[in-house]
Amino acid sequence: MPNPFPHLVAALLLLLSALPASAQEAAPDYPARLNAATAELAAVDGALDTRLEPADRAALRARAQAVRTSTLDSATQVEGDLAQIDARLVQLGAAAAAEDPAIASERRDLSRQRTTLDSAMKRARLLAVEAQQLVDEIQQGEAAEFSQKVLGRTPSPLTPAFWSGIVQALPRDLHRVHRFIADESAAVTRAPGGMPWPLLIGLIAAILLLVPVRLAAGRLGQRLLIDGAPGRRVRRSANALWRVLIGTIAPLFAAAALAAGARWSGLVSARMDEAIDAAVVAIGFGAFASAVLGAVLMRGQPSWRIAPVGDAVAQQLRPYSFLLAGLASAAILIEALNAAIGTSAAARIATQATIALLHMALIAFALGAIGRLRATRDADAPAETGLAAVALIAWGIVALALGALAIGFVGFALFLGQMVAWTLVLGSAVYLLLAAIDDIATSLFERHSRLGVAMTRGFGIGGGAIDQFGVLLSGVLRVLVAVLALGLWVAPFGGGSGVTSAFGRLGELARGIDVGGVAISPGAILRSIVVLAIGLALVRGFMRWLEGRYLPATDLDGSGRNSISLVARYVGIALAVIWALASLGIGVERIALLLSALSVGIGFGLQAITQNFVSGLILLAERPIKIGDLIRVGTDEGDVKRISVRSTEITLADHSTLIVPNSELITKSVLNKTLASPLGRIQIQFSVPLGVDAARVRQIVFDAFAREEAVLADPAPAVFVDAIVDGRIAFNSFAHVDSPRTAYGARSNVFLDLLTQFREEGIEMGTVPQRLELVSGAPTAVPAPSP
Repeated sequence: MPNPFPHLVAALLLLLSALPASAQEAAPDYPARLNAATAELAAVDGALDTRLEPADRAALRARAQAVRTSTLDSATQVEGDLAQIDARLVQLGAAAAAEDPAIASERRDLSRQRTTLDSAMKRARLLAVEAQQLVDEIQQGEAAEFSQKVLGRTPSPLTPAFWSGIVQALPRDLHRVHRFIADESAAVTRAPGGMPWPLLIGLIAAILLLVPVRLAAGRLGQRLLIDGAPGRRVRRSANALWRVLIGTIAPLFAAAALAAGARWSGLVSARMDEAIDAAVVAIGFGAFASAVLGAVLMRGQPSWRIAPVGDAVAQQLRPYSFLLAGLASAAILIEALNAAIGTSAAARIATQATIALLHMALIAFALGAIGRLRATRDADAPAETGLAAVALIAWGIVALALGALAIGFVGFALFLGQMVAWTLVLGSAVYLLLAAIDDIATSLFERHSRLGVAMTRGFGIGGGAIDQFGVLLSGVLRVLVAVLALGLWVAPFGGGSGVTSAFGRLGELARGIDVGGVAISPGAILRSIVVLAIGLALVRGFMRWLEGRYLPATDLDGSGRNSISLVARYVGIALAVIWALASLGIGVERIALLLSALSVGIGFGLQAITQNFVSGLILLAERPIKIGDLIRVGTDEGDVKRISVRSTEITLADHSTLIVPNSELITKSVLNKTLASPLGRIQIQFSVPLGVDAARVRQIVFDAFAREEAVLADPAPAVFVDAIVDGRIAFNSFAHVDSPRTAYGARSNVFLDLLTQFREEGIEMGTVPQRLELVSGAPTAVPAPSP
């Protein structure tokens, strides 16, 4: 398998070079910087005229991309300096006849500086274009070389031409191998005599790292996770990552220690040196592949397994993961040895065909093992459609690779085999990392976690907001990992141009994208988010002081306090948003222009929302309805519980909530029973026979009112003879209570008392006579029949 590590290092260096140069130089010398960029581009352009190895071409591409990044940064800085000079020139104004010499001299100096900076900015942009052209040329060359490597056709292994080429080149290849061995033997002979202590120390360090240190680190990490990790999900994810880390670092460091010991002992020749480095990389990659696949399968610890894999599948597939790691390491090492020895093209093609065939055999045997497991499964078990589709695709790749190998496309067959292996290793690593990110983010930022409780107590953040932040953080980090994984997926193939180009695009994104004269970049977005968070935190603190300290010290009632608090909250949020937009580079004049452009849409599409918003402001300002008022809207009556800028919430007698748009409360009739006075009134009407003593009846009613605790003495109750109709005396009485909400119960109590007293007095109590009036319309004229 091609070595991905040099490409990753080059990509990281390219990303670091994409950082703004202003962070490194306080006062940049633009001419010197542009001259250096010009010389660098000339050197890269001249190197392209020579024969280049893939690694050299990747280095040239990184250099050209770094020049492009630095020149674009210079152009951005020059543009900022030009803006400052233009602003100062505007302040100075046009030249006058009688002008202060100092001002005239400053204007001339600024004009000269502006001319110089404008020339530098144009030159920087031109150099950036030239650098991009060189990058495109290099990438096209890499793509062409990759296509030739993958799609180049050789004699088929099934034909005699393939084997005859190997036989013809065999004597020369054997001679090269002998020369390689002789050079290494000569290096060993030239080594200082005596015991090679550096090699022995390196061997001891390698053994210690591979066995006791690796095992002890694994047990220590698991014990620490059991004792201190919050939650089972975090423990499982962290344990998987720890296993991958230990399983990769221990063999890699062991190989590096052994290689360093051999070098310090003088036992490595110049031709063997590169092969030693490749061996270290091969061991590291093989260890990484084995550790990642082992962490996914978790054959020995099924309770710590993250992936939904059965024990039988883990037991069957674990040996294949060792074989895959060993095959990948062998492929890297063999490629390095071929390069160091200088074997013939026939020998290289033969080794590539062998490695491709081994990849296909390994994939086929693994698919066969999975198929046998599925065949022995319970027939009633549900079918795994996804696994069947993946197996079908894998079998198709095996068939395609074998067919390509049979007709002579050895490079394409090797590419398919190594791509499947790399996809499996990288996919397993990304799966573990995504699971760990989700588990850690959602466990740390959870309302009941230690951090969540501390954030709630210290900053007053709600539990729901903490949970949402954890989910959002997990989503953002997982998307970033997926994007980087997509670039790494093509890193070992095609000379690494894919991942380096991806990091180059990230560098361009870090500098920002110009949208309508505003540079939108991740840094600017992050800065605006931080400013918005600070602004909202200040608003929260101000509201806490306003509601907790200032408003209680005023004479305002609860509704007035709510109105002031609500308006202050919306104004504070609006100011925080404007502050955040200003930090992003969007001025107030641009916001006003945007609002004016959207005014037509707001007038039509958002007319109802705008009307309710304005109505809410009127309610908060004029306060015809306050929180706690008892109002009637249509046929519904209840207490006002909340007034916002869009709607008003009313709690009805059945404990349900009626949400009324504010425009309904402004444009329609609303009965407010507590606006002018908090008192409530009860009315009792009845009739008694004409022969009953009316004064006695009146006194009984007064006494009933006096016995009811809810009835107020001031205003005093009143009892009236309302009418004498059909031989009966109609009484109409009134009393007041402290609230309309208690009127109904007080009225019922008075009725019960009157019924008892009238029964004891032998007085017949009846209803008030009702009058039924029949209204007939005027007779309509009957049209005369037509003649």
